[in-house]
Amino acid sequence: MGFWLWVIIGILALVITVLIAKIHMLRKSAKEIKDAFAERLITDTNTLIDISCNDRYMRDLANSMNQQLRILRKERHRFQQGDLELKNAITNISHDLRTPLTAIYAYLDLLKQEETGEKGRQYLTQIQNRTEVLKNLTEELFRYSVVTSSGELKLERINMVNVLEESLLSFYGMMREKGIRPQIDLPENPVWRELDISALNRIFSNVISNALKYTDGDFSVCMKNDGNIIFSNIAESLNPLIVGKLFDRFYTVEASRNSTGLGLSIAKLLTERMGGLIKADYIDRRLSITVQF
Repeated sequence: MGFWLWVIIGILALVITVLIAKIHMLRKSAKEIKDAFAERLITDTNTLIDISCNDRYMRDLANSMNQQLRILRKERHRFQQGDLELKNAITNISHDLRTPLTAIYAYLDLLKQEETGEKGRQYLTQIQNRTEVLKNLTEELFRYSVVTSSGELKLERINMVNVLEESLLSFYGMMREKGIRPQIDLPENPVWRELDISALNRIFSNVISNALKYTDGDFSVCMKNDGNIIFSNIAESLNPLIVGKLFDRFYTVEASRNSTGLGLSIAKLLTERMGGLIKADYIDRRLSITVQF
């Protein structure tokens, strides 16, 4: 009896050892599939998932995932090609619109020199205003297509305080025209960051332009030593729902039809490409846009 007991124990031990080895092999294969799948999702490669074990079920799983990867890769390439073609089309269209707009401006200047009645002058003013809006929309669309199609940013060590000061100075005339006396609070010490200076200028310019567009008479900028910048203004025409969509492409606020809504979308795109954060809040009728690097 003792002999057979030891035989049974030996067989059970062997079965347990085999099962442990099998489980270890399956866990290893599952990890190989997980790591390989994660890598192929973020890289553009034709290499398929391969595993070291010969378990039929794990190989079936790997083959099934390879089939989905082939479909996903084909769809990704189709999307990338279509996205590139769309960006090129937008760039070309917005560029082509500049030529007739330039001609329209020239003819408008000639018309202003002609003798016209009161009605004629009113119509001419309306045409000129609408043409100016169309020009601004075209320029904004062109800038967006350029930004989304551009390659790597050129990062360099820059003082954000100086860049922000220059951006604010460029809007001095507009602020004065609107009767705005901005409240500006900037650090006395430099705030150094590795950023693309052209992209940073565009971010500040778009955010300030947006603030002046919606302000009800005030505008403030506060920059901290940690690189946190808050642009804020009273905006009675906005609400939390609208503010939540300000960074969406082509979203326009009802009160400002002369904008494509691309300004803040471009600012968000550039900020995130440089590893920064941009957000909008609306509290007590006050719009605040925070930019941080």
